[in-house]
Amino acid sequence: MQAGKANSHIWVLEFDQEKPRSIDPIMGYTSSADMKSQIQIRFKTREEAVAYASRNGISFRVIEPKESRRRQMAYADNFRFDRRVPWTH
Repeated sequence: MQAGKANSHIWVLEFDQEKPRSIDPIMGYTSSADMKSQIQIRFKTREEAVAYASRNGISFRVIEPKESRRRQMAYADNFRFDRRVPWTH
């Protein structure tokens, strides 16, 4: 399967975790009392996200996205006799 780049140019504002997560002793679930960690606000541009955070007094840091390096490969390469990595099944 090949992953595309659709909806990957969206800027997301996420809050840092304020309280540590805890493990439920009976069920083993991981839970948190920090409700802000569940909030994600999406923006179309970086400038919109920065303006929103500045306007509402939210301290922020911008993490620039990394440019993906994609290796071009044809479907027929999966069936070549001189494959570098053999099938695993």
